[in-house]
Amino acid sequence: MSKPDELLVDVATLVESGHSNQMSLTVVTGGAVITGRLAPEAVWRQRVSEVLTDSARLGEFSAVFTATARKESPPEYLHFHMARILQGTVGIPETGGMYRVAIADVSAWTMGDFTYSEH
Repeated sequence: MSKPDELLVDVATLVESGHSNQMSLTVVTGGAVITGRLAPEAVWRQRVSEVLTDSARLGEFSAVFTATARKESPPEYLHFHMARILQGTVGIPETGGMYRVAIADVSAWTMGDFTYSEH
């Protein structure tokens, strides 16, 4: 989208202000369908940092995600956790991943997460 959807920005703003991670959303961006729950950016960054800290090979990158520069402007990104990229009848990764999606790049969206079948 050349101009981000104001309604989607409002949803992201509410997630950020309420510090809730229960909002399920599915978006289409760059031809991919991503489905999962939104998290406030600070919560998302903390979780990514924890995962990296626990990694023997990637631990040095964890500090990048601990910076907490809170902006007063509307959110520009959606922060998904427990999310999957839907490809055919499967969701990748099976256990859910952490994705950061620019709101301006979302071409379509819907409330709720889509289910998928592993068969």
